[in-house]
Amino acid sequence: MPTLGTTEYRTPAFFGLEDRWIETAPGETTHYHEAGEGLPVVFLHGSGTGVSAAANWWRTLPAVSGRVRAIAPDLIGWGATVQPDTAAFGIREWGEHALRLLDALGIEQAWFAGNSLGGWIALQLALDHPDRLRGIVSMGTGGAIVKTAAIAQHLDPDISTEGLRNAFGKFVTDPSMLEDDMIAARQQIAEYEVSTGRLARVMAARERDRHDLPLRPEQLARLALPVLLVHGKQDVVIPAERTWELAGQIPTADALVLNGCGHWSMIERANVFNRALVDFVTGAWQC
Repeated sequence: MPTLGTTEYRTPAFFGLEDRWIETAPGETTHYHEAGEGLPVVFLHGSGTGVSAAANWWRTLPAVSGRVRAIAPDLIGWGATVQPDTAAFGIREWGEHALRLLDALGIEQAWFAGNSLGGWIALQLALDHPDRLRGIVSMGTGGAIVKTAAIAQHLDPDISTEGLRNAFGKFVTDPSMLEDDMIAARQQIAEYEVSTGRLARVMAARERDRHDLPLRPEQLARLALPVLLVHGKQDVVIPAERTWELAGQIPTADALVLNGCGHWSMIERANVFNRALVDFVTGAWQC
């Protein structure tokens, strides 16, 4: 399989998603997946070793494509998107990249769905550019004000098959969901991002913004767009208490807590999550 960092890369067949590429800025070619027609929903992946849009959304895009136009990009610094060596990373930079993708696709306004880091990006984007978002579906969202950093674990991650299996085991309640082909697909990306130093750069940017750009309650209180907060009840990465905190800060927020579910609600409780997302963005949720 061709290496990452080129437009010859192809997503592993395990995920069942078609590769698409589009120029979003000089020297920046965004790798993304798209399925369906109609109401646009942009899906933002989370962070972590070997992450990509496909790894987060392979159980979502095919399932929702009959009702919405589902678009899932690899954000700059992640997955297979090609960007200049001088590219800057961070919460606002990832959000601006998502807007460049919308511009390149000729989309003025869209719903955003974000997992973990992706939810944080979406909420910050709503604060900075409320005119570009119709609403947000966010799962296991971080962005809380913190006093300590956790970057060390990402400077020298164990990207062996067993190391990744152990790491991903924290994201689900059922380890049998960690299929060998899924781990192998993320391992290929992990090997690239560790060898190039990319993982350390994006994680350093994430940790910087945990201190410099957290989601502040007084800002979230000004949000007027619809927000659905989804959280796994057994999430040990970002505990479900975070969703109750956000629900109290965002006046328009609804919340859905899923039992028997860890941090990857869009994978572990895919059927429930997919139905809830479609109902929420199409208005059926309010009926």
